[in-house]
Amino acid sequence: MLVIPAIDLRGGRCIRLKQGRKEDVTVYDGQPLEIAQSYQDDGARMLHIVDLDGAFAEPRSGNLQVLREIIRKIDIPAQFGGGLRGYKDVEEVIGLGVSRVVIGTLAVESPETLLKVMQSFGGDRIVVGIDAKDGQVLTRGWERPGNISALELAQEVGALGVERIIYTDVARDGMLTGVNIEQTCMIARESGLKVTASGGVSSLDDLKRLKVASGCGIDSVIVGKALYEGRFTLKEALQTLTLP
Repeated sequence: MLVIPAIDLRGGRCIRLKQGRKEDVTVYDGQPLEIAQSYQDDGARMLHIVDLDGAFAEPRSGNLQVLREIIRKIDIPAQFGGGLRGYKDVEEVIGLGVSRVVIGTLAVESPETLLKVMQSFGGDRIVVGIDAKDGQVLTRGWERPGNISALELAQEVGALGVERIIYTDVARDGMLTGVNIEQTCMIARESGLKVTASGGVSSLDDLKRLKVASGCGIDSVIVGKALYEGRFTLKEALQTLTLP
């Protein structure tokens, strides 16, 4: 089980939202580059970076420059998402050195563009982010209903050749209430895709439960607020998941 620490950017700073609400923001001390470096030093094998300004269709406020600096300084791969609504957006961030691109709204609104992106850059570099509440997909920075269920979207993108999704229960994101393991496992089993769990990790016990459930197809987890708020350290998380 791979633990992927998250860096959410707004205005060039590290923040976390509650339940995806852009008005419910916590700003954290520390420069994004320093935080990225500390995660690498503590044993992270990948970073998850999100441009929340882009997700909300607002000016990126220097977030791509921050992304560029992080990629230049760290040695581990980074996956990046947030506001990638067209082919040129994906092309730009891949040009910056991003290892994997996370596509959300585009997968719902323009599956033909998703297919074009996969054909151009390779299916292994494209991940579909499925953000859902009560099993229904949300798009445009979690502000609009996608009019499709999370499972239906997973099956549709799988049919296009997508190999991995990131499944986020928006109701739990940033709330420290635990991952929706049952729903995440159902998506993994029914779609047959590799799944990264996201949203709600609050304790080492959550990670232990995810490890137990990994047989259903969940092979990684994104952790954000729990690390920022000191619920546990990345080193402790990695140790928890490597113990028999």
